[in-house]
Amino acid sequence: MATKVLVTGGAGFIGSHLVDRLLEGGYEVTVYDSLEKQVHGEDQKIPDYLSKKAEFIKGDVRDRDSLYKAIKGKQVVFHEAAAVGVGQSMYEIARYTDINTMGGAILLDILANEKHQVEKVLVASSMSIYGEGKYDCKKCGAIFPKLRPESQMAAGDWEMHCPKCGAHAKPLPTDEEKPLYPTSIYAVNKRDHEEMFISTGVAYKLPTVALRYFNVYGPRQALSNPYTGVCAIFGSRILNDHSPIIFEDGLQSRDFINVRDIAEANVLALESDNADYQVFNVGSGKSISVLEIANILIDRVGKVDGLAPQIVKKFRAGDIRHCFADITKIKTLLGFKPSISFEDGMTELTEWVASQTADDSVEKALEELKKRNLTS
Repeated sequence: MATKVLVTGGAGFIGSHLVDRLLEGGYEVTVYDSLEKQVHGEDQKIPDYLSKKAEFIKGDVRDRDSLYKAIKGKQVVFHEAAAVGVGQSMYEIARYTDINTMGGAILLDILANEKHQVEKVLVASSMSIYGEGKYDCKKCGAIFPKLRPESQMAAGDWEMHCPKCGAHAKPLPTDEEKPLYPTSIYAVNKRDHEEMFISTGVAYKLPTVALRYFNVYGPRQALSNPYTGVCAIFGSRILNDHSPIIFEDGLQSRDFINVRDIAEANVLALESDNADYQVFNVGSGKSISVLEIANILIDRVGKVDGLAPQIVKKFRAGDIRHCFADITKIKTLLGFKPSISFEDGMTELTEWVASQTADDSVEKALEELKKRNLTS
């Protein structure tokens, strides 16, 4: 008999790809999702891309009774549901913390206090919990800096300096042992997620895994949501013949991982005892600049001649300079290896973006940050 799996947030970008991969693997899947308007639109329709082979339950993770009914009879829970948006989390603090931290707490409270058949839990964490990545200083060695001083940023000096000696520091792959310095409410919520889930799992001898997703890209991202991932934000601008807006100088770098590789990592973590009670980075292990991402999208999606990124030379509260994954741990323990090259993944993404329509709400979102003095 097939293992029964519940995926909270399973109608979303990452969740739906995970659902596809689980169905391919022979699992019986139930999706539990609130169909948040900011992601799914005002009509809150079940997205066409969601597999009809999965059972769908509309529900909020904060609704204990509804969530408990969804959990009954399941052997595995993937907790992907979350309010996502670093900038927005800094002024919708109560809402984000209610959905994310309290939503996760309600799920765990059910597992601690109600009868169930759950044998394993996997929770989506985020690279945002690191804050800045790991760096190397020629004089001081490996360093784990916090945010760059505002005075440095105001002077247009964007790169990281060693907090000990002041020298320029070189970004290194960031491993799971790096101290956590979350710089947004969303990041704090994600740290809450993994610490709450792992500690509860250990206490109740319920195998639990936290996966720290780096910058995920691919089809199905909500292009009209101005608080989603950078590829989707840039895509919505370009589809509307507007320049992507880039803070700092555009040379800040991130680790971009295809959503189908994220789904594969989740299944590997489910199927291996080596994953139990562990946290894992899930990234490509490579860095690429935000400016390069913008230029690729313009080149492949743009319809207006001369469209170019708008580099504003300003900064946002909590922004980091460089962070890319050290994926040694997940390779060694789970045998994970990203299978989709950046070139192939971007081809798929840009073809999908070009086929879509999107409302461009980016400038409105930036105004919200500006009036709260969250941008320079």
